[in-house]
Amino acid sequence: MRTPIIAGNWKMYKTVAEGRELVRGLLAGLGAIADREVVVCPPYTALYPLGELLAGTPISLGAQELFYEAQGAFTGAIAPQMLRDVGCAYVIIGHSERRQFFGDTDTTVNRKLFAALASDLRPIMCVGESKPQRDSGQAEVIVTAQVRAGLAGVSVAQIANLVLAYEPIWAIGTGDTATAADAQAMHAAIRATLTELYGDATAQTVRIQYGGSVKPDNVDELMSQPDIDGALVGGAALKADSFLRIIHFQ
Repeated sequence: MRTPIIAGNWKMYKTVAEGRELVRGLLAGLGAIADREVVVCPPYTALYPLGELLAGTPISLGAQELFYEAQGAFTGAIAPQMLRDVGCAYVIIGHSERRQFFGDTDTTVNRKLFAALASDLRPIMCVGESKPQRDSGQAEVIVTAQVRAGLAGVSVAQIANLVLAYEPIWAIGTGDTATAADAQAMHAAIRATLTELYGDATAQTVRIQYGGSVKPDNVDELMSQPDIDGALVGGAALKADSFLRIIHFQ
């Protein structure tokens, strides 16, 4: 049985004070969540103070990005061990906004993934297609190719520490959401790819999140699909009430 994982990607929002307020609201309304995992991924500036606030709670801390070198003259970058040092357990890798605006490629995603694993961070590796790619019927080919490239060289033992996130680019921040059936079909294709790479027994243990305008009013249907194991949430993770509703999906 795969434990669902709900992660909030705050992107470039929230000061430290605003982040503290949001986390306190989440903790106040969280209740018992033994059957699911919750992660918040604030901006870098808020990682240390929120790590202190989340220590010993059911909510894990994650980062939105890392660089693949341990240290060096890389202005503006952040190293895996720096994230561990402030309490991060997870890190998002290969988000479409990183690919679009910051030049991430399948190759750098793969390098960052190995850097995360080497530093005992659990990667949330994102894959997804654009609207033109979907409209041209290439969505599954594009996404499964990203999965293969991102996981190149990853062993059966290492795959147990990864989470995959399918985020159709055309649904991120647009209000558009893949139908539950479309999302399930892509998740099933991703799991079939994992089966080819690692065997069915291993593939059935890997968690695959859906991301792309996940909201309180669509999370229940999405989470009812057999291959959807959680959500990577953007805008709806910025308010305690909406994120709590998503966490407490039915």
